[in-house]
Formats: sequence, C-alpha cells, structure tokens
Amino acid sequence: MEPTVDQYVPSDYLPIIIQFAAALGFVVVTLLVTHMIGPKRKSDVKDAPWESGIESVGDARTPISYKYFMTAILFVLFDVEIIFMYPWAVNFKTFGIDGFIQMLVFMGLLLAGFFYVIKKGILDWE
Repeated sequence: MEPTVDQYVPSDYLPIIIQFAAALGFVVVTLLVTHMIGPKRKSDVKDAPWESGIESVGDARTPISYKYFMTAILFVLFDVEIIFMYPWAVNFKTFGIDGFIQMLVFMGLLLAGFFYVIKKGILDWE
C-alpha cells in the first residue's frame, strides 16, 4: 500500500536531518580546528578584563534602575506587535471586512496595553 498525500513517512524528514547533521558537524569541526591551530599565548595584559579600550573601574554588580529594563521590554513588546501588522497591510484586500475587524480588535488591545503602561508611569523618568 502506497502512502497517500496526507501521510508522512520517516524518509520525508531525511533531508532535514542531513542538513541539521551537516550544520552541527560544521560547527563542531570548526571549533575543534580553530582551538587546535590557534595561538596559545597567555599574558597578564591579554587575560585582563577589557571593555572598549577603557580599563574596568568599580564593581560590575552595581544596581541598575528597573525602569531601564521595563523600557527595553516594552520596546520589544510593541515592536513585535508592529511586525504583525505588516502581513496584514500587505494582504488587506484579501482579508476583507473580517480581517479589518480582527485588526481593530488587535489595535484596541495594543492601545489598551499602551494606556496601561502610561497609567502605571513606567515611561516616566525621574
């Protein structure tokens, strides 16, 4: 009995497995070869912490305001939501009135979240 179009056989996944194995093999071989043939010189200057040509001063564990992180998370959140609008805008005519209503609901939720953020004062810097 031959498989129908709706059935998958394990051999259908063979190209994916081969590509995954080739990529993994390339990474492993590259890491091993560069580790073996690379220079192994150590010195106090090379082993010292270095950041953009400026010597490290102070403690790296200084507290940072949570507002910085909240702003970064909100940027990513709203940025990803904007990405969802692009395919909708490209297929605007195809989706019709149903797609328009769905985007209105999406935009309503987006604006509700934005107003919540403003009301909580997360974007207010002191």
